[in-house]
Amino acid sequence: MLSQSIRRALIASSLLFGAMAALSPAAFAATANSNMGVSGSVANNCTISAGALSFGAYNTLAVTAQDGTATLSVACTTGASAPIALGFGVNGTTTQRKLTDGAATPNLLSYDLYTDAAHTAVWGNTAGTNDRAYTGTGAADTVTVYGRIPAGQNVPAGSYTDTVQATITF
Repeated sequence: MLSQSIRRALIASSLLFGAMAALSPAAFAATANSNMGVSGSVANNCTISAGALSFGAYNTLAVTAQDGTATLSVACTTGASAPIALGFGVNGTTTQRKLTDGAATPNLLSYDLYTDAAHTAVWGNTAGTNDRAYTGTGAADTVTVYGRIPAGQNVPAGSYTDTVQATITF
């Protein structure tokens, strides 16, 4: 017969081995951690689309100027500072934009483009020379171009045209 202390030792051993057998290998696993850096960037970006400016029928005998407007559709990254420049046109010079009738010896009709409805600030084509300042909103915006043909120009009847490039710098 086994003594009571041996019997207790055997029962305790059996319970211990049973408990150890019940433990899975995962109970003995360890873990390690590392942080993964994540980054990205947003570059300034802009788009511009110019609508047509039509002055309509210019009356050479009128004593008032002929006005017209056009719109630019502009969109830039939020916060992007992007001046808008308008070129001098195909027939213009650094001091005067001109419409032409396309004749072999062309007739020219002077006009100007302005940043304001009062026609006080001629819209230039070089950064810092009366460009129109624009700051991106992240959505499409409409920018108005104000045009004026001064009164009193003596030109023959006909259809007069020009092409002006709109540029946004971002």
